[in-house]
Amino acid sequence: NDPKAKVRPEQGLLKLRKSLGLYANIRPVTAYDSLLHMSPLKTEKIKGVDIVVYRELTGGIYFGEKGRTEDGAYDHCTYSNYEIDRIAHLAFQSAQNRRKHVTLVDKANVLETSRLWRERVTEIAKEYPDVELDAMFVDNAAMQMIQNPKQFDVILTENMFGDIISDEASVIGGSLGLLPSASVGDKTAMFEPIHGSYPQATGQNIANPLATILSAAMMLDHLGLIDEAIEVRQAVNASLRNGMVTSDLAKEHSYGTDRVGDFIANCIVEGEESCAQTNIKAGISTII
Repeated sequence: NDPKAKVRPEQGLLKLRKSLGLYANIRPVTAYDSLLHMSPLKTEKIKGVDIVVYRELTGGIYFGEKGRTEDGAYDHCTYSNYEIDRIAHLAFQSAQNRRKHVTLVDKANVLETSRLWRERVTEIAKEYPDVELDAMFVDNAAMQMIQNPKQFDVILTENMFGDIISDEASVIGGSLGLLPSASVGDKTAMFEPIHGSYPQATGQNIANPLATILSAAMMLDHLGLIDEAIEVRQAVNASLRNGMVTSDLAKEHSYGTDRVGDFIANCIVEGEESCAQTNIKAGISTII
């Protein structure tokens, strides 16, 4: 986490996204009934939350010119119509298959790039008359994500705002270990949990595998294997219902990464009847 380090993991990740043209980061956020107690937010505020964040991934301040002057520093944020339009279409198309509501998160009262986002997205919305569009300043959106997250369906936003808002939304589910993501382009797609590689857990058998498994489900969706994706998600839901979870999701009894993975794999292969609590053979981990 040293921002002054000459070599940092995010340098490789940003180059990978740009090189592969992965311009759209898609992050679903779900409040699971069996884990409502794990969130720091009140149950009545988060029960039923189902959000997907569409974050532009290869433009904006992360990829703009940056540098130092004799007595300061600068980071340039630029966006083109094309960069905005292509992810806006994806967000509206997603909303058409959901609750038909897109919220554009920007800072159009201050930033010229945000004013361009507002103009372009408003224009594109005319092509999707069945979808409602509203806009929200990012500071208000950060507050609303905590106060009233159920108002959101599809959130569309630029790179840095999306990075922050989607990480904030992780408190709804109770753990970063539950959030999958897809990064897609015109020809290539990549699927990964939003929490990164978690090197601190190396060799300890404590890492939550659910976000990685749910990322695989998103990959199956992308490949058109919808039934298979549903089976994976059903198996994950079974693990949550039965308390077959790692230590980040259990205050008292938890299981190792391998046990959780084996349980989910067995659910997929053997079917739902194999997922009952009485059929859990794994020993309880002492890792808390």
